[in-house]
Amino acid sequence: MTTQNAMRIALFVLAASSMSAAARQATAHCQVPCGIYGDERRFQEMLEDTETITKAIAQIGELSGTHDANGHNQLARWVSTKEDHASNVQEIIAQYFMAQRIKADDPEYGKKLKAAHAVIVAAMKTKQSAEPASAETLKKAILDLYRAYEGREPNFSHVEAPVKAKAA
Repeated sequence: MTTQNAMRIALFVLAASSMSAAARQATAHCQVPCGIYGDERRFQEMLEDTETITKAIAQIGELSGTHDANGHNQLARWVSTKEDHASNVQEIIAQYFMAQRIKADDPEYGKKLKAAHAVIVAAMKTKQSAEPASAETLKKAILDLYRAYEGREPNFSHVEAPVKAKAA
């Protein structure tokens, strides 16, 4: 085997493993016309992300007064976690609901579109803020989207007993 062929094989393996890792990280359902959808699961995932954001905000509040390296490290990790979970909510709305599930010919299109947009904006605001109210607004927006999308009240166990942020 020549050096050039070995390099080609190595590049192919590297590219294939990178694509495989990227595919495993995707949170929304695939975009092929398979017809397999899990709407309830997506709502549950967004609500779990919101619970994590709520906990992250509480931890950020607790750690904000620390002056040691470990406290600063943990603070940075909680901020990053909050950002990641807010981004996941935005990704689910964009890649799952907007790209696949909310159809322009649906009579409730405007209502669903407005509710989906409210979730994206609320998720963005949790990135910009460390106020517990931002996470509550996000949770409310997700539940409002559920109502607009499903046409009924949500019934999720973790909505009834959310993680509470401690007062600052």
